[in-house]
Amino acid sequence: MAAPAEAPAGGEAAAPAGDMPYAGTTLRLVGANHPWQVAIEPMLADFEAATGIKVNFEAYGEDQLNQKLTTEFTAGGSDIDVFMQRPLQEARVMQMNGWYEDLANCVADPEYDFADFADGAVGTTTVNGVLTGIPIVTEQEVLYYRKDLLEAAGLAVPTTLDELKAAAEALTDKDNEMYGFVARGQRSPLVTQFSSFLYSSGGDWFDENRQASINTPEALAAIDLYGTLLREYGPPGVLNMSWPQAVAIFAQGNAAMYTDASSIYANVLDPTLSEVADKTGVAVFPAGPAGSIMYNVTSWGLAMPSTSKNKEAACEFIKWATSKDVVMKTQGEGAVPGARESVWADPAGAAAFPADWVAAVAASANGRGYDRPLVTAVTQARDIIGGAVVTAIEGGDFEAAANDANAQFQELLDSEQ
Repeated sequence: MAAPAEAPAGGEAAAPAGDMPYAGTTLRLVGANHPWQVAIEPMLADFEAATGIKVNFEAYGEDQLNQKLTTEFTAGGSDIDVFMQRPLQEARVMQMNGWYEDLANCVADPEYDFADFADGAVGTTTVNGVLTGIPIVTEQEVLYYRKDLLEAAGLAVPTTLDELKAAAEALTDKDNEMYGFVARGQRSPLVTQFSSFLYSSGGDWFDENRQASINTPEALAAIDLYGTLLREYGPPGVLNMSWPQAVAIFAQGNAAMYTDASSIYANVLDPTLSEVADKTGVAVFPAGPAGSIMYNVTSWGLAMPSTSKNKEAACEFIKWATSKDVVMKTQGEGAVPGARESVWADPAGAAAFPADWVAAVAASANGRGYDRPLVTAVTQARDIIGGAVVTAIEGGDFEAAANDANAQFQELLDSEQ
């Protein structure tokens, strides 16, 4: 990466001799309140000692972070050097606005071994050929289930969606507030978890010609199944549930099965957070007619804004924070699932996680690299699609709702051509 013409005041200092060419530089890292932040912050002193580069980490809630990034980048003149990004939610609009520095050259060093990152994870952070960020957190959709309830009912862990539905029916006892299945039912949040039902049923959001496909037979089957599971076998109030509410139902012992992100495993497997931790198992997402096709995505990446005045130092930090040694610590000790295949292959890299969780995640390695439509107006798209699924949950005419949603989604796709 070419050096800037001059070091601005407060930016990169004149390069000292030796192995610390950017000593004296201070980087502004803006990120989220997140387990990765908790894992990496105590290690920043090690980076400073090795490079002479100081990193100031500002952490915010997710919505606040997005608002702050958007405000600063829109205004211009931001002094952010590195930031945490949610690539599937924000990368397309940020890339369209020219806010990213392409990191391809930054990670080209053979010693860094960029090829060690899982293809699906890299695909999530690549937009129109631009490497917008380096994966730091990955997640897949998995099935959490009550081992004791399945065993007592003489049922095997569901491996197909048909078996999931049958088990949910068998394990539902509404009179005793026991529900066979729980998942996100809120309009927009449900879309990411519905995605694996859609893919496994043979559907997708749109085809190779960017023609909306929310009302295909495959999509309708997925909508019908998801709606039936939550309407017939789910708890009351499911339409108001995003993941915190849904996981609470499961952790309190009121649901037999729950599909959601692998990254929230502690909420059901940590005995300080879950009343059923010792009774819970984790399995790969059940197969539909098209097979077991779950999402496997980068939920968070580390990015550099195109406006950074400390690009070389920022690149050094990004490479360090996503290096094999550091990922081994953030993942193996900090329990933050990363994207380096070599770390997953090392027993120490999986030591912080339950064995069945590791097996489910490993089986998801070839999942789809997106859990929502790959569009710029992703919030609007989720609202459109989620509306059709909500109609199914309510027991309404979901086919008509899907046809209407398909037409609306096609208008959105056409507007982005």
